[in-house]
Amino acid sequence: MSQELLIMLVCFLALLCLRLPIAFVLGSVTVVTAYALGYGNVPLNVASNLANGIDSFALLAIPFFILAGELMGRGGLASRLIELATVVVGRLPGGLAMVNTLTCMLFGAISGSAVAAVSSVGGTLIPEMKRKGYDGDFSSALTATAATTGLLIPPSNVMIVYALVAGNVSVAALFVAGIVPGIFIGLGLMLVAYLVCVLRGYGRECDAVETERPSFGQAFLGALPSLLLVVIVLGGILGGVFTATEASAIAVLWAFLLGVVFYRMIALTELPGIVLGAARTTAIVLFLVASSYAMSRLLTQEQVPQQLSEMLLSLSDNPLIILLIINLTLLAVGVFMDMTPAVLIFTPIFLPIAISLGIDPVHFGIIMIANLSIGLLTPPVGTCLFVSAGVGNSDIVRVSRAMLPFYLVMILALLVITYFAPLSMFLPKLLAN
Repeated sequence: MSQELLIMLVCFLALLCLRLPIAFVLGSVTVVTAYALGYGNVPLNVASNLANGIDSFALLAIPFFILAGELMGRGGLASRLIELATVVVGRLPGGLAMVNTLTCMLFGAISGSAVAAVSSVGGTLIPEMKRKGYDGDFSSALTATAATTGLLIPPSNVMIVYALVAGNVSVAALFVAGIVPGIFIGLGLMLVAYLVCVLRGYGRECDAVETERPSFGQAFLGALPSLLLVVIVLGGILGGVFTATEASAIAVLWAFLLGVVFYRMIALTELPGIVLGAARTTAIVLFLVASSYAMSRLLTQEQVPQQLSEMLLSLSDNPLIILLIINLTLLAVGVFMDMTPAVLIFTPIFLPIAISLGIDPVHFGIIMIANLSIGLLTPPVGTCLFVSAGVGNSDIVRVSRAMLPFYLVMILALLVITYFAPLSMFLPKLLAN
C-alpha cells in the first residue's frame, strides 16, 4: 500500500471512530494528507477544490428535487398512493404487506427520497399492519427495504451525483436504466413478503386499510396527478424539451400545485418551514459533494485510482471476479458510509476499472446504486433502518433480524443486475435507437 493511501486510511478510520460527521471527516483527511505529502498552500488549494466541487449547473437539480420531495411528503401524496396500491394488490394474501411495498416503490420514485418514503408511508401503514396482526419488526423491515427501490426508479438525486462524478454520463440514460432494476427488486421484495405472510398466516382475510374501497378508476384518477410527475420529468428529458436541472424546477412547481392547489394539504404558512427543511438537507448534501470532490482531486493527483486498478487487475483478469470484488468492497463501504459520499469517493476509483473491463458507465452506475442501497438498511449508518425502526417503535436489532430474508433478495437482485447487463441497458439502448 502506498504512503499516501496509508495516511488517508489511518486518518479516515481515526476520525470515523471519533464520530465526526462524514463531510468533516473527508475534508479533514484531505487537509492532513495534503500537508503530510508536502503540498504547498494547502488551505488555498483545498478551499479552491471545495468551491469547484459544487460549481456545476447539473447540481442545481439536487436542491430542486429535494424541495419537490419535501412538498410531496407534506402534500397528501402517500394517502392517494396507498389507495391505488390497495386496489391493485390489497386483496392478495398478506394484502397490507403488498400495499406497503408497492406504495413505497411509488412514493420513493416520485419523491426521489427513500427516507421520505419510509416516514410518510410507514407512518400510516406500519401502525395499521401491527393493528391487523402483522409483526411490528417485519412491518418496519419491509417498509425500509421497499423504500430503497425509489433510488433506482427515477427521478433520483444519487443518479445526478453519479453522473456528475463519472463525467460524460447522461442523467437521462441513468434515469431510464434504473426503471427495470428498481421494479425487479421491488417484485422480489413483494415475493418474499408474500411467502412470509403465507407462512406466518398474516392477512388471511382482506386486510386493506379500513376505508371505503374505491374502484380502480377512482383510485387511479386520485393518484394520477402525483404519478404524472415521473411522466413529466422523464418525458421532458427524453424528449429533449428540458434538461434534468430544468426538469427538477418543473417538479417543484408541479409538487407545489398538487400540495397547495389540487390536494390542498399544504397551507401557504407552511411553505417557509418546508423550504427551510429542504435548504438544510441541500446544505448537507452539497457540503458532502464539495468535501468528497476535494478528496477525489487529491486521490487523482496521487494516482491512487490507478494504483488500486493495477492491484485489482493483478488479482485476476476475469471480469466476473473483479466485479465480485468491487461489489464486496462497496457492500462493506455501505455499512459504514452513507450513499452520497460513497458514490463521490469510489466512482473515480472503480469506474475506470469497470470501463477497462468493457462495462458501460451507465450500467456500472446502476450496480453502484443498487449495491449502496443495501447500506441504507445496515447498522451503524443505515438511515432507512433507523427511521423505519423509529416510526414502528421497534428495536434496531430485532428489525435487522427481520430484514434477513430481504437482505438475501436484495443481494441476489444485485448479482443479477451486475452480471445481466440487459436488465439495466435494454431500455436506454431501445430509446437511443
